[in-house]
Parts: sequence; structure tokens; C-alpha cells
Amino acid sequence: MTDKVALAFSGGLDTTVCVPLLKEEYGYDEVVAVTVDVGQPADEFTEAQETADALGLDIHVVDAKEEFASLALDAVRANATYQGYPLGTALARPVIASAILSIAEEESCTGIAHGCTGKGNDQLRFEAVWRDSDLEVIAPVRELGLTREWEKEYAAERDLPVEGGSGGDYSIDTNLWSRSVEGKELEEPSHVPGEEIYEWTDAPGGETEEITIEFEQGYPVALNGEALAPVELIETLNDLAGSYGVGRTDAMEDRMLGLKVRENYEHPAATTLLDAHAGLEDLVLTKEERSFKTTVDDEWAEKGYQGLVDGPLMGALDAFIAETNERVTGTVTVRFEGGQARVVGRESPYAVYSAEAASFNTEDVSGGIEQADATGVAKYHGFQERLANHTIEAAKQSEGVTATDGGAAEDTPKRPALGEESPLSGTDVDETADEWEEQ
Repeated sequence: MTDKVALAFSGGLDTTVCVPLLKEEYGYDEVVAVTVDVGQPADEFTEAQETADALGLDIHVVDAKEEFASLALDAVRANATYQGYPLGTALARPVIASAILSIAEEESCTGIAHGCTGKGNDQLRFEAVWRDSDLEVIAPVRELGLTREWEKEYAAERDLPVEGGSGGDYSIDTNLWSRSVEGKELEEPSHVPGEEIYEWTDAPGGETEEITIEFEQGYPVALNGEALAPVELIETLNDLAGSYGVGRTDAMEDRMLGLKVRENYEHPAATTLLDAHAGLEDLVLTKEERSFKTTVDDEWAEKGYQGLVDGPLMGALDAFIAETNERVTGTVTVRFEGGQARVVGRESPYAVYSAEAASFNTEDVSGGIEQADATGVAKYHGFQERLANHTIEAAKQSEGVTATDGGAAEDTPKRPALGEESPLSGTDVDETADEWEEQ
């Protein structure tokens, strides 16, 4: 029986050198290359196909754009960002891993491999999916302790089909939701990157444009009145928002293994949709819902960053998010301006808002509530804090005199006696005591 291994294959340096290593170092007879389309540029698939042909590999190209777009829009409902940037690479990895696993099982493989190092997050995201199978999980670059320079020399010695260029300097990951760039001089936190590292976003200028985005139950469904499927909507917004410089992040990111790294991201559509969705949620959710959902959203983003999108906790978080987003239906107006996607208008039939109640030009609120009713609230508001401050000050005075006079109790000033004037606004201690007894 022939031992076959499925390899997550991009045609880049790491995965190219993995092909002979899997045969020579791990004893596999056949390598099955798998490339998963989650929105990469067309030239990446051309490179993968040409490299596979040169290596004599059969390559499977799996289209997972719709599945990935669906997960990305779930992230919108969860307002999901990690340390300030939208999740792109992180959410793509479980989708890619699942697709590769399916091919591996179809091809009766006994092993499944990736070209990740032991320093990044992707090794964990891939293997969280794969280790639920019976296949041997292999990571040649990590397990053999390979460096980029060693790989280049190995590829040259074996005459492997590896192209040079900026791809050898920067590590670039592109998908439908984001584009990330790291490596070379970008690893120095003080280095100011030039415009050459960006492809999706133009430098912010003085131009502005307003668009409308329609949401149904938290999902964006239309742009400027035109209904669009998820993939098309995201691609359209990437082009449009990117032309106004929207969606750049320069982050010092804390990876799961504890390493702090610098990453540069572009995510025009993600930024626009996240901002618009948050603006509509603010209109339709109550204060308590908004506050609690922040905790849920943060946990969703953390699990999304870890690549653990299929766990039981995510199912529970999704249930809460779905419940609150049932009312996140309406239209948001977004202005592209100065590199930002700024919400400038929103409307929904579920708005928890009354213009008449909130207006300064109306005498009363609503439901029989008059402005004068706020007087009692104002009197109580801050009462405990004022009482605490008074108590603390009295205790400090007592301690100060005691220390000075050697603890003479008869010389220690006391808090004002009942009936004496109290620092509390407009009350005496008798009244204060009575109030507390009533409560």
C-alpha cells in the first residue's frame, strides 16, 4: 500500500521544500498538494499550479470563498477584532484546514502536513482541526528546525522551482477579508513602512463619498440599494473603501505562543462593515444588551483568533449573538473620509430611540414622565460617594490627631454629633442617620 500525505500547498518556498522532505525524511511515497481558494489573487494559483507541475504533483484546488465569506460575516455580527484589527488570516485557517482534511480523506492519505514554523499561530489553527482525525500530522519546517536561509540553499541545491522577488523578503497572506504583510525591515517596530507594502489601499486623500449598507438580522445584504451576495459585497467594498485609504492597521500583535510581532494589515471591507454594524447595533440594542454583548464579542474574537471556531463555546456565543442580532435590521450611511469609514446616519424599525423624548425642545419625556421627576434622581445620584468621602476625611483627621498626641482619646476629634452641621449637601447628621435607617 502506498503511503500518501496531503500537503497544504501554496507553491511558495516553505511548502515547496516540504515536498522532497516528506519523501526523504518522513518516508512518504506520494505527496498530494492541496490549495484552498479563500480569495487570494489569481497569480497565486498560477504559481501553485506551475510549481506543482514542475514537482510532478497532482494538485487539488478547492473553492471555499463562500464558506469563508459566511464566517467573515458571522464575525461582523460579533464585532470581532483582535487587538484592534479585523480577523482575516485567523478565520481563514480553519476553513482551509477543513478543506484539506476532506481531500486527504478522499485520497486515502495516512498523513497531513503544513509548512508552518514553530513560531506562528497557523500551526495551531491547522492542527486544531486535523488532530480530530486519525491522520499523522506532520510539520517539517517546525520539526526539523528549518530557517528561511537553509530552505533557500536547499531549494538551490535541489533545483526546486522557487521564484525570487519580494515574496522571499516579506511574508504576505491575502484572502477575501484581509491582506497581511510581515518580515524584513517591518520586523523593526521603529521602521516606518513605505507605500510600497500596500496593494489594497491608497494613501488617504481629501476626497469623500457616502454609501448606504443594508443589514438584515446583523448580516449586510445590500450596498447602495443593490442586493449582493456575500463574496461580491466584500470584494466590491474592498475596492471602493480601499480607494479612500480605509482599512490599514500597523499592529504589535501578541501571538498565542507569547511572542510579540509586528504585522501590517489591509482590510477595507472588513473595517467598513464592522463600523457600520456597530453603528446599527448601538441604535437598536438596550444599554444592558450592548454592555453584555461586548463581553460575548471579545470572547468570540479570542476564539476566532485561536482558530477554534467549531467548539461548544462558540456555539453558545453564536446563539446569544443571533438572538440580539434579530433586531439589527436597517440601513447605515457610511462616509469614507480621511482613511476612515465613519458612520454618519442609521435607521431601523427596531430603534430603541425617541427623538421627541430626547429632544431639548419638548417639555416632557414620555409615558407621563416630566422633567421635574429627575430632581429626586439627581438628589440621590452620588449620595453614597459623598457620604464615603465625608467618612474618609473624618477618619483621616482622627488618625492625624491621634498620632500627634500619642493616642489621647479625649483630644481626638469626632465626626459631627447628631444634629450638628454635616458636610453633606444641605443635610444634617440627624437627617442622614434617619435616611440610612429607612433603607
